[in-house]
Amino acid sequence: MPPQSATSITKKTGMLLVNLGSPAAPTASAVRRFLKEFLGDPRVVNLPRPLWWVILRFFILPFRPRRSTAAYRKIWDKKGSPLVFLTRQLTEQIAERLNAKGVITDYAMRYGEPSMAKQLNAFKKQGVENLIILPLYPQYSSTTTASVYDDLIKELNQWRHLPSFQFISDYHQNEYYITAVADSIAQAWCKQGKNDLLLMSFHGLPEQLTKWGDPYFHQCHKTAALIAGKLHLDKDQWRVVFQSRFGKAQWLKPYCAETLQNLPKQGVKKVDVVCPGFAVDCLETLEEIAMENKALFVGAGGEVYRYIPALNDSKSHVDAIVKLLEEKI
Repeated sequence: MPPQSATSITKKTGMLLVNLGSPAAPTASAVRRFLKEFLGDPRVVNLPRPLWWVILRFFILPFRPRRSTAAYRKIWDKKGSPLVFLTRQLTEQIAERLNAKGVITDYAMRYGEPSMAKQLNAFKKQGVENLIILPLYPQYSSTTTASVYDDLIKELNQWRHLPSFQFISDYHQNEYYITAVADSIAQAWCKQGKNDLLLMSFHGLPEQLTKWGDPYFHQCHKTAALIAGKLHLDKDQWRVVFQSRFGKAQWLKPYCAETLQNLPKQGVKKVDVVCPGFAVDCLETLEEIAMENKALFVGAGGEVYRYIPALNDSKSHVDAIVKLLEEKI
């Protein structure tokens, strides 16, 4: 028998972009359901399960949803949650580029909808036998990236016919991603001028995770250094900070909020803030960074505060992700 052609033995490829997720609506009940799923993940909170169950059930879920709902309402769009619709728009543009290569592209949320299980089963129905999974977290963390991996394996463990798959655990120093972030900062400076200091703010984590071997802290610093290098910044022109501290434990430092409150006292009254760890804008960038932290800075005597948006569904972001993925196809 003649050998099969390359076309006949090529496996159909599915590309799944995965982001954190969002409540379905800016209501207390929807936020409570989301927080219960999110904070109930053992990867997210590293406390003994019985102890954390009591804290979550009796001290967090009865009170936190009300405060979080108010924050979500400030940033909610007619299209819905910014994190969800921006991820969808980014995926749609990437799909247009990859469809020509015969790659099926979609997105999922680790918490909320569309779930990974739903999207993976949709791939299975389309005959996908080769999966490429890209968590939209440039820097690896056991609290985010590893949780996506857990959910992937949980679903695949139920399949009779396992697909081959590639899991992209991080892209914190990927040339295309670094260039896209640096270019977005340079464009902001070109339009409105450059302020005294560039703060690169990353989501915080408990310090203990770094001691246990989580590389997130070091990858954040590597990302920031590469971006600063692209922009030819001196050491006194940029800083790394960490935001979104939760609870009383020691988290990664320096804290973004405390830094912003102290900068005016140090003579720095004009700042730019960018969040290179967020692929698209969300509650933590649009409400915490662009609104809440701006108020802290101005209240402490700051004069000019500018938040530089995430890459979102910009052409440069689409180009960067496509080039990253093409290396895996």
